[in-house]
Amino acid sequence: MAASIARSCCRVHSRVILRKTSYLKTSFHCSPSSRSGLLLSLHNRGLLKESFPEHAAQAELPDLLQSAPQTVYCGFDPTADSLHAGNLLAIIGLLHFRAAGHDIIALLGGATAQIGDPSGRSAERERLSPAAVEQNSRGILESLHRIFTHHELYFCPDSSRLGRLTVLNNRSWYKDWSVLEFLSEVGRSFRMGTMLSRHSVQSRLKGAEGMSFTEFSYQIFQAFDFYRLHQLHGCRLQLGGADQLGNIMSGHELVHRKTGEEVYGLTVPLVTTSMGDKLGKTAGNAVWLNRDKTSPFDFYQYFLRLPDKSVEGYLKLFTFLSLAEVEKVMEQQKQDPGKRIAHKRLAAEVTKLVHGKEGFESAKRCTNALYHSNIEALEQMSDTELQELFREAPFHEIFLDPGTTVLDACRRAQAIPEGPRGYQMIKDGGVWINHQRTANPEQVLVLGQHVLSNGLSLIRVGKRNFYILKWLSM
Repeated sequence: MAASIARSCCRVHSRVILRKTSYLKTSFHCSPSSRSGLLLSLHNRGLLKESFPEHAAQAELPDLLQSAPQTVYCGFDPTADSLHAGNLLAIIGLLHFRAAGHDIIALLGGATAQIGDPSGRSAERERLSPAAVEQNSRGILESLHRIFTHHELYFCPDSSRLGRLTVLNNRSWYKDWSVLEFLSEVGRSFRMGTMLSRHSVQSRLKGAEGMSFTEFSYQIFQAFDFYRLHQLHGCRLQLGGADQLGNIMSGHELVHRKTGEEVYGLTVPLVTTSMGDKLGKTAGNAVWLNRDKTSPFDFYQYFLRLPDKSVEGYLKLFTFLSLAEVEKVMEQQKQDPGKRIAHKRLAAEVTKLVHGKEGFESAKRCTNALYHSNIEALEQMSDTELQELFREAPFHEIFLDPGTTVLDACRRAQAIPEGPRGYQMIKDGGVWINHQRTANPEQVLVLGQHVLSNGLSLIRVGKRNFYILKWLSM
């Protein structure tokens, strides 16, 4: 079935350019008719923030979802080459719908990324070139493909019940439009008063920099995406972050005006820091989903270090554990808080979703090697894991000559000063090799002690200065 996901994720139009946090309470309210089923489950997990149109979505949408499989979409503009933890809630929302048998569409904004969504921003985005958008799209497609695959492999006992997965790029329906054709066909369906009333517009117009027409037009394009997906795929539900409500409203109004049919929008909470700031690339505090930007170890540690008050909410939001299982984990945590059972379970579940079991095992090896001075874990680490764990550590590949001493190794790693001072640093006990203090500069390196079986030596000078040696011949 993983192969089918790979095919689904590559089902992009052949001519398309591939395109510490606090738990937020939801303001979504379930009507009596929705006291069962998927929406209630998502509501109880805290995954639903707002709905639009509010009454129709909460009164009619539950019945629609229970009547037959529906199509749900969420868009991702490739304004960076990786998604981040702030995007993960929307992805998880899509996965809940898919697990319930509904079809989902992940829409890459290969066109809209060149316009720039003003939602939640105080200044205009820098313009991206088509080449940059294409490169970013490849990175985001990789993120989505990996997460969808891991969800099916590790969190879906019966993959035959999953809805269809489709990945599209909105550039496929914009690339052949001229400006005149688009404005004539689509622009006349929008009213200036309504567009100006959007919160994303009002907040920018009140700011010192104002708002460009390009940004102002963004809501038209996202609205047309909803209309296009409704026409081509029967999509009747859009999912997005809480800052997307205005754009979702525009999409609803366009579809309803042109077709007379009712469509719906749901938002998920924004992930914010403990200070209330949005977590993401704009704020400079992003926890990325691609390994080359945030390693599995750093990703795992982010969730492991969450404040105690946040962990229960995060277990509900970011994992697929049943609410009964979450309650059980929290009870275990209360009985022995020092073991941090809930934090470890949260970090494990989310890391497996994003980086797979291999990434989770890598995170555990790095954790044991760094915080528990575990030589066995250090010996099992790959070169990549070591460089991810010690990102600032110089990495040297050198030949291991017979008779190489501790002093020789430290000098080749440029870990100590030349001359008597470096020699004395070792004698004074200021150097560790593979987590063991080494106080004899003349000691010949011993295989299995100073040089591990994977050909690596980790040198530490003082408390925080690490150096990695990869011996090319042993």
